[in-house]
Amino acid sequence: DLLAKSRFGPVARGYTAVVGVAITIYLTLAGLRFVAVEREAATTIAYGVSAWVLELSIPIGFGLVAWRIVRGASDTWRGRIIVLASSLAIAWLADAIPADSGLFVPLGLAVVLSATVLGAPIYTVLGGIALVLFRAAEVPIAAVTVEHYQLSTNATLPALPLFTLAGYVMAESGASRRLIRLFQALVGHIRGGPGLLTAIACAFFTSFTGASGVTILALGGLLMPVLIAANYSERTALGLLTGTGSLGLLLPPCLPLILYAIIAQVDIVDMFLGGVIPGILMVAMVGAWAIAKAPPPKRTGPRPAFRWREARDAVSDAKWELLIPVVALGGMFSGLATAVEAAALTAFYTLFVEVVIHRDLRIGKDLTRVFAECGALVGGLLLVLGVALGFTNYLVDAEVPTKAVEWVTASIESPWMFLLLLNVFLIVVGALMDIYSALVIVVPLIVPMGVAFGIDPVHLGIVFLANAELGYLMPPMGENVFIAALRFEKPLAEVFRSVIPMVIVFAVAVLLITYIPALTTTLPALVGGP
Repeated sequence: DLLAKSRFGPVARGYTAVVGVAITIYLTLAGLRFVAVEREAATTIAYGVSAWVLELSIPIGFGLVAWRIVRGASDTWRGRIIVLASSLAIAWLADAIPADSGLFVPLGLAVVLSATVLGAPIYTVLGGIALVLFRAAEVPIAAVTVEHYQLSTNATLPALPLFTLAGYVMAESGASRRLIRLFQALVGHIRGGPGLLTAIACAFFTSFTGASGVTILALGGLLMPVLIAANYSERTALGLLTGTGSLGLLLPPCLPLILYAIIAQVDIVDMFLGGVIPGILMVAMVGAWAIAKAPPPKRTGPRPAFRWREARDAVSDAKWELLIPVVALGGMFSGLATAVEAAALTAFYTLFVEVVIHRDLRIGKDLTRVFAECGALVGGLLLVLGVALGFTNYLVDAEVPTKAVEWVTASIESPWMFLLLLNVFLIVVGALMDIYSALVIVVPLIVPMGVAFGIDPVHLGIVFLANAELGYLMPPMGENVFIAALRFEKPLAEVFRSVIPMVIVFAVAVLLITYIPALTTTLPALVGGP
């Protein structure tokens, strides 16, 4: 932000735009080369339709992204032409410099990393590094596109946008008000009830919105006045809302659980079951802290009495939303539906409830906006994942996971020490990298290590995601801190100070989840056992 407001801001924006467009053009070229190979193979999908016809959408998509960056780089056509011409020159130069020269790799990585520091989009960073390394290894750059295509054809992937859509519909409707009223009626009469309400409500929403910041944006404005009215200090309320923005990341059907299952090649139902007890544990620990931080009765006066009529009316008002988890998970856990079928049913049910029953959203204007926002989020996520998989593919080709396993097993003998060092490593990763990029890049590295130490892949995944919850609060890149600062109009330093207690609570929970594997493995063993 400081750089953007300085006199060097326009130069930095121009540089990142030029590099971003150049990398995207190069990704477009990689896509075209992939399509050319597929066209020669003459593979058909169904009804005589050639595979390359559909695969052509990849280079076309990258081309449109490049054009979008060009258009946003300047308000004038002269500026856009300069950006486009500069980008084409860089892309041509990258293709012209011999890959085996001593200049190509350091120059290419220097350009990409400098653009990263100045604020280039994450997909250009990962894609640019993958392109440089593949070309230096004399591997066709189409390998990046191969991984992107394989991601798009994964049979489980449609569950991701469908569950995301359900979460967005809930966030944009009146579901948040109804659920907060319900939880307030159920727990508002106990000491620290508003704090417990915050933990439960945010965990419920995050399990559907995927800890994308939507929870803070959707519930922050509703819950902050509730906490302040209950005489919580502003710092405590701010820290609680910022921390609970990622609470629920372990609860099904949260998107990172699905992505880990896809990348680590474990059963989605096992991941969902494995996250239930650890997820509830984290909610309980945060709720306990919120109760402990509640002001004493002498400051708040008599607590409101529990009112059966209000509780009954709140349950009646929110009954349709309370059935969403049943619809989402009942079919999968019973074996009657696949993850994709359950996701489709959940999206349809949520739309029906909010559009037809409650009529919070209009079919025209409101749904168009919700679908557009959801599509932008999922599209951006898949773009990052696709190029990140390309980078991961290079690591696999270079035998980095194998060498890493050999080094770790030679240096560390105890699984407990491995898990401790893994936690430290994952906290650093969470502080520097968004969760979706970390999933694609880090998981293929740590899963073989976990297997070498006899650690269950589901347990390893829950440990990874629990650390990711903590990473959302860690400097310098803790995403929830930035979102909370924006939502509540507070300085970053103040938000970071406010979340220190949440960091401690989350860290203790991570250690419990790490060193008590039964918290994760019990439910999958019971459901999947003989």
